[in-house]
Amino acid sequence: MSESMAGAEGMAGAEGMAGAQGTTGAAVRRAHEAFTAGGGGRSGPGTLPVSPSVRPLVAESWRRSVRARVSPDGAACIELDEEELAGHREGHPLAAVMPVIRELMGAYARDGEHLLAVCDAAGRMLWVEGHPGTLRKAGGMNFVAGSRWSETAAGTNAPGTALAVGRPVQVCAAEHFRRPVQAWTCAAAPVHDPHSGRVLGAVDITGGDGLAHPHSLAFVQAVARAAESQLALVSPAPAAGGRPRLTTLGRDEALLHVAGRRLRLSRRHSEILVVLAHRPEGVGGDELLTLLYEDESVTPVTLRAELSRLRGLLGPEVLASRPYRLTEEVDADFATVDRRLASGALATALAEYAGPLLPGSRAPGVVRLRERLAGRLRAALVDRGDPGLLADWAYSAWGEDDLAVWRALASAVPADRAAAVRAGLDALDAELGSGATGLQRPAAHTRR
Repeated sequence: MSESMAGAEGMAGAEGMAGAQGTTGAAVRRAHEAFTAGGGGRSGPGTLPVSPSVRPLVAESWRRSVRARVSPDGAACIELDEEELAGHREGHPLAAVMPVIRELMGAYARDGEHLLAVCDAAGRMLWVEGHPGTLRKAGGMNFVAGSRWSETAAGTNAPGTALAVGRPVQVCAAEHFRRPVQAWTCAAAPVHDPHSGRVLGAVDITGGDGLAHPHSLAFVQAVARAAESQLALVSPAPAAGGRPRLTTLGRDEALLHVAGRRLRLSRRHSEILVVLAHRPEGVGGDELLTLLYEDESVTPVTLRAELSRLRGLLGPEVLASRPYRLTEEVDADFATVDRRLASGALATALAEYAGPLLPGSRAPGVVRLRERLAGRLRAALVDRGDPGLLADWAYSAWGEDDLAVWRALASAVPADRAAAVRAGLDALDAELGSGATGLQRPAAHTRR
């Protein structure tokens, strides 16, 4: 079972029960109308009160939807044409587990007049299958393969919100942010890479009122766990003696796979390993102190104590001193993205970029690496001008305020998609002001 799924299972089930039975649809609908009638709190969406009849998870999602400038009456955008969709499916890790997902969900979806859906980590629907009549109805709101249902693009919905919060979610009827979706109920759970913990996408069940039951949430959780188990079989973990792997993108606490162990590190230990992985030749104590601490009053004793604790966790054979260095080369995800960029493989680099490097870190050395990597990615995206890749960044949690990328996307997107992009750009331009430089605000996109 994945780390996020294991920790959230009980809570998610309770919230699913609350969404399905603890509030009335009429009360939530009135709350939604009141929320959107006031402009959705555009002057202060993070603090706008929402009726107590709305679950906190949904209320926060509504506020995020407003911050992302999602229209309550809009429709999802179709971003991948048939050729692009086929290529994306073929190369996606979840393609290997679609037989398992279909076996577990296919008959249930057809017999219950529901749909099974699987999206990637950006919220793009890769597969939408099920009852033919339900498929036709869902097509009216663009719930089809190739469309984007991330929360920042389509508002509150089960797959998009599950990806946003990193755990299973059920969304019932009027809890959806967009009115055209409020006739539907859905439940979704993220699917993680069983070895790195990286989110690969989400599995979803969508249909009518019959899904407004906590069993629906438990069902998709079980399917996601089965998919992760199958992924572990078809792509085994590296052997215990393999090179250590460090996962740092999009999360404040790094994961380290070393000697057959999977370790979740503290924030400070995460920062130390990032700096040392980037500097395999080693770093002296005084320099390491300046790379890790903003506060110049921190003493070398404090640093030595942290390093001693880290050495006790990893073992003396992994962390050496004089200078401080790792005795083995580490496969770090941020370094992999950097290599992909250097080789010109922009699409692969973007696919492996799960978010900013330790986004909550203020360690000067980490901040420098984080800004450098994000800046190189952004510059390459704007230079390439590929509308699909630009959209991946613009609709991500870390790119939603990136004016330079939104402008490039507006220039590159086909005419039939231009209106929605232009509306988003105009709203962002107005919010940031005409004197904006095109630099995005700092983003706090994390998976804890």
